[in-house]
Amino acid sequence: MKVRLKMFAILKQRSGVGEAELELATGATVARAMEEIARRFGTIADLLPRAAVAVNLAYSPRTTVLCEGDE
Repeated sequence: MKVRLKMFAILKQRSGVGEAELELATGATVARAMEEIARRFGTIADLLPRAAVAVNLAYSPRTTVLCEGDE
């Protein structure tokens, strides 16, 4: 499934990317997405454990299951 990643503030600055698309397995969680983000954008991997996460504009725990097209 595909989800849209948006990064802000220092994550955007250090990664050099404001938006990206992630290809994840169906049923992937926010935690799995964070692993993929760390793999693709190593320059921000150290910041991710402290980063706030929102799914479709609502703050979400890392156990949240993502769906096709989520942002």
